[in-house]
Amino acid sequence: MSSTVARSDFGPAVREGNVPRTVAYWGATGLVTIVPLLAAFAYLTTSPEAVENFRHVGYPQQLRVLLGVAKLAGAIVLLLPGLPMLKEWAYAGFTFMWIAATVAHYVAGDKPLFLLPVALIGALAVSYVTRSSNRRISAGGMRWQPERLRSDVFRDAS
Repeated sequence: MSSTVARSDFGPAVREGNVPRTVAYWGATGLVTIVPLLAAFAYLTTSPEAVENFRHVGYPQQLRVLLGVAKLAGAIVLLLPGLPMLKEWAYAGFTFMWIAATVAHYVAGDKPLFLLPVALIGALAVSYVTRSSNRRISAGGMRWQPERLRSDVFRDAS
């Protein structure tokens, strides 16, 4: 192995100085994807525990199905390489979902359980901050670029 660069199956070459960052990223991302994947399985297979938990916090069962699909899609997007715009949506969706879960469990009186989504938001933040550049939107990736318009579009027809 080279003294400065190691290849990884999980992304581009990892410089040895970035190994702790890569480990932090994959550890946090692994946690924030395995939890939604397991929840999605429980939600979509109509697990009695999932049905009871939604009833307990006062959520309708239709939301269980919607969240099951969203959690499955978000976890898959976070694990796949590339797709930076979808990753931004997945990070935002998981953040909103876990904030809502924190509030719902707190209001329902689940005093120790309401801290679990808070911990997951923390792991999500670690995943978001430590992700590599190929999993981010580039600096110019969200700007409108008028030079891509055809020059003859705005010409006078006369």
